[in-house]
Amino acid sequence: MDQSIPTAPQGTIAVFIDYENLALGTGKRNRRGHQEPGPAPDVKRILERLVEKGRIVVKRAYCDWQRFDEAVTPLHELGIELIEIPDRAYTGKNSADIRLAVDAMEMCLTKNHIDTFAVLSGDSDFSPLVSKLREFNKTVIGVGMREATSTLLTEVCDEFIFYEDIVSAGGVPAYEDRVPKEKLACYKLMLETVDALQRETDSIIRASLIKDTMRRKQPQFSERSYGYRSFTALLREAASFGLIEIHTDPRSGTAVVDGFCE
Repeated sequence: MDQSIPTAPQGTIAVFIDYENLALGTGKRNRRGHQEPGPAPDVKRILERLVEKGRIVVKRAYCDWQRFDEAVTPLHELGIELIEIPDRAYTGKNSADIRLAVDAMEMCLTKNHIDTFAVLSGDSDFSPLVSKLREFNKTVIGVGMREATSTLLTEVCDEFIFYEDIVSAGGVPAYEDRVPKEKLACYKLMLETVDALQRETDSIIRASLIKDTMRRKQPQFSERSYGYRSFTALLREAASFGLIEIHTDPRSGTAVVDGFCE
């Protein structure tokens, strides 16, 4: 393989989640002007988007979990460390914001291998934290709801991703009617990964890059589980279905994906 071309996105990521802000961001204001919770945010989709940018090594969520007890089990299943924060009615201040900021700065100063911080919140109170992390040469990615995110926060981050864009279908071609039913999950993961890599990298998209990213999203993934002798065989089948265009790199002999078929 040509060593001059990277095989995976760079970055070691720490994720900090202001869960109450995300949960309230999916809802609407009632007649009294209070923000009410909406549908539970799809944190799994958010994490899958973030692993397109690198390897997540820390996942922490901050909240008074008695208020969102239905979220506890799904978040535990995602390997997220849940930090219990007392209700602000007892503390008189937003303790979640303070604890999150303190933990993020401690990690910034003590964990040199972490170069990227993802802050999942739309709260402008995190703007000073983001600015300070960037002073220490850390990349900061923000994630929040479009209608519930402060412009001040979006402008100070290196990159801000709106939740609505994460859960939208994106540019993946319709594949359900072309793919055997037992392989739909495999194709969904593969095509969404190709779509993400087209968005995230300017480099050529080698088969190894696609597979590495798919495994960061789903570590248990194996093409052999779906009956393929190699990952290239999966890509060739997808090309035969008219979903992607591929060619073989003459220097390395590996498959390269050019993009989706028109």
